[in-house]
Amino acid sequence: MGEEELDDYESTLELALVQEYKAVVGMFNFAVETDRRFYLANDVAIEVRATGSPTLLEVTLTDAWVWDMYRSARFVPSVRVLTFRDVNVERLPKEDLQP
Repeated sequence: MGEEELDDYESTLELALVQEYKAVVGMFNFAVETDRRFYLANDVAIEVRATGSPTLLEVTLTDAWVWDMYRSARFVPSVRVLTFRDVNVERLPKEDLQP
């Protein structure tokens, strides 16, 4: 596979991911961004696992969707993330998501 074919393939995957995101975002309550991934979830819990510098956070997501164009199954029942980095959690405004 040549470089141009690979670029076309990745562009096709990314477009399909964006379309899937638009189709499913209304099903979720939260958008969660970590240093490695972006998620949609219906429940989010964050716990401090180790204080100090840096602080270890455990983020647990329930009923989630993972933004990853290389995953065959993006819907997952639960996700557990351990991170020393920032975590951004936003409640999705339901009224803005209606078509």
